[in-house]
Amino acid sequence: MTDHTTRLDHVVLWVRDPVAAADFYAKAVGLEPVRLREFEAGEEPFPSVRVDDEALLDLMPTAMAPRMTMLPGAVESAGHPVNHICLALPRGDFDALRARLEERAVPVSEITHGSFGARGEAQRSFYFRDPDGNVVEARHYD
Repeated sequence: MTDHTTRLDHVVLWVRDPVAAADFYAKAVGLEPVRLREFEAGEEPFPSVRVDDEALLDLMPTAMAPRMTMLPGAVESAGHPVNHICLALPRGDFDALRARLEERAVPVSEITHGSFGARGEAQRSFYFRDPDGNVVEARHYD
């Protein structure tokens, strides 16, 4: 049986170097690369990283901007990252992520408490940037 509930499927991030971005999201953030080998072999236009069983972050090379013709003006979105994306993690994974980022000297914000999100108020959250300047928030609810 197919579940037709509305869900977030993917977010597309503009990146200068998709391989480097995939490496960052794999090693620093702990997300599994998808289609990376196929991208490196020239078989796919971009790689992704898996957030969970249902959602991906697509790592779109800025060089692909001229091919963004699905809507008038879509090409102009290249280089304009969204305000931020948020990853909700279990408490232990949240702490491990922060430790990995600090080990790699990735600047992180102070930890805040009680910010509102899809599941209510988070216990803790913090922000960091990926190598392309995209802002990522990490939080946990438990």
